[in-house]
Amino acid sequence: MLVWQLVAYLGLLLSIVALSGCTTFARKETTGVIIARRAQVRSSTAVVAADLTEILRGDVVDILESTTMENNERWLRVRLRDTENTEGWIEERNVMPQEVLDRSRQLAEEDKDVPVQATGQLRANTNLRYSPERNNSENILLKLDSGTNFDIVGWKRVSKTKSTENPESDDTSKDGAGQPESAKGRRDRGNDKETNEATELWYKVRLRPSESPAPAGWVFGKQVELTVPSDIIFYRTGREFVAWQRLDETDAAKQLAPKGKDAAVETQPGSWVILEKSSAEDSNKLNAPDFDRIFVLGYDKSRQEHYTAYRSPDVSGQLPMRVAIDGNNKMFSIRVESDGRSNNIRFKVTRDPRGLIKVEAQDEIPKVNDR
Repeated sequence: MLVWQLVAYLGLLLSIVALSGCTTFARKETTGVIIARRAQVRSSTAVVAADLTEILRGDVVDILESTTMENNERWLRVRLRDTENTEGWIEERNVMPQEVLDRSRQLAEEDKDVPVQATGQLRANTNLRYSPERNNSENILLKLDSGTNFDIVGWKRVSKTKSTENPESDDTSKDGAGQPESAKGRRDRGNDKETNEATELWYKVRLRPSESPAPAGWVFGKQVELTVPSDIIFYRTGREFVAWQRLDETDAAKQLAPKGKDAAVETQPGSWVILEKSSAEDSNKLNAPDFDRIFVLGYDKSRQEHYTAYRSPDVSGQLPMRVAIDGNNKMFSIRVESDGRSNNIRFKVTRDPRGLIKVEAQDEIPKVNDR
């Protein structure tokens, strides 16, 4: 009799396993972070399931198991880190696994000592990725909302290959642009030129915790509108501003991307070091410099007006730019390529008795035709 009971028990167990084939039980408990602004934890995956509680972006949960529904939606059974250790179900799309978050944190660690080079804003909903490519969805960290502000620490051009002729659009808006320049300049060039470009521009960005639990990643350049400060935006001539830092403040926190959709509207007047880039035909090549001229814009407080304090000859410059304090003076440094070598060029910024700034290069600046 015991034998038949054992056989019956095993048969019942096998039936349960067969019926629950869509459920995957975690071999080892893992963690995840909530990426949705707010999400509901439910009593089950059923449509009529009760809402147990609401959790917010950045909350950490323990992932206990996962299941795939008939409509291919994936759900996770999670344990909250609240006083009740609430357990329930949440849609997988609302959760970033810990191993994915670690990749973003690794990117942030790589550039922790790199100062902010520029700021930007998304013009449409866009994927944040841990590598500058959009051939597939495996490198997506999460989707950022249109209007998201961020700090730019670098950028990179990558080749378009046959495998990227029809890649994910990353929700590119119709008037998208891949080169950091004004909206007017983009429209003047037209969409045909953008289509024929052999490269794509990507920005490496830092984000606030309020914008994303992932602190760093890459965003597709056509989605980015550079938020050039209003203090300097009207001083662009034939070249675009690609990086900028203030010379009259030491609080690094003020360099962070401003909040709100009018991020570049209000900026206190001051002195700036600006990196410019021309819109020449070869500016989109893989080996193109990040910038090709240095422009220092001073501010005369007594007259309440800006003036050109320095403008360099053409250079083949590479990021990052760094601003530092040397005693009572400011210093900034940039990298210039020449004869296949990278040269660090330092500039000293002093003030005359009237408070006007003067810029002196401390190293010889290689000419572009020296390469």
